[in-house]
Amino acid sequence: MHKSLQIIREEHASLSAMLQSMGLMIKRGPLDNKELFFKVLRAMLFYIDEFPEKQHHPKESTLLFPFIKDRSPQIKDLIDKLEIDHKYGEYKIRELEHLLIGWEMLGDKKRDEFNHFSAQYITFYMQHMQLEESLILPEALKVLSEEEWKILDLEFSLNSDPLGTRSPRQSEYDLLFTHITQLAPAPIGLGD
Repeated sequence: MHKSLQIIREEHASLSAMLQSMGLMIKRGPLDNKELFFKVLRAMLFYIDEFPEKQHHPKESTLLFPFIKDRSPQIKDLIDKLEIDHKYGEYKIRELEHLLIGWEMLGDKKRDEFNHFSAQYITFYMQHMQLEESLILPEALKVLSEEEWKILDLEFSLNSDPLGTRSPRQSEYDLLFTHITQLAPAPIGLGD
């Protein structure tokens, strides 16, 4: 298997785990520790904003998608949709962060709006990754040249997902991951 495919799949798995954990946190709610609840959710949203939006998606958009588009015009519309998802994803994460702050600062009257938007966001993101995994990556395997795979392998190996299994990892992301897992209550993390 090409290293870049493995990395993309690992990064998708990490993001999926973060999204599922976020969904569990939201479903669980703040219970008796609102401060901790909001702190953990802010850290989770920060991870999504920092890693997938700023490292993972740009490499898909600037390298993987154009390589495939050049050789598979029949998949152009799907790639265009995924590109829109990438651009809209940045807006969505900002909106989710804003809604969380609204709930934290203005109280439970903002809770339903945050819960509704977060459920939509998680579904949107999971569907996006599923399309990439089921349609884009198999197409890449069919049409990309060895030279293109070498470029992808090199570029994706520069990513350093704090939730992934590859190393070395960037220390600030390690700290973020540790922060989330230590604070999040069980079974989501190691906290109380």
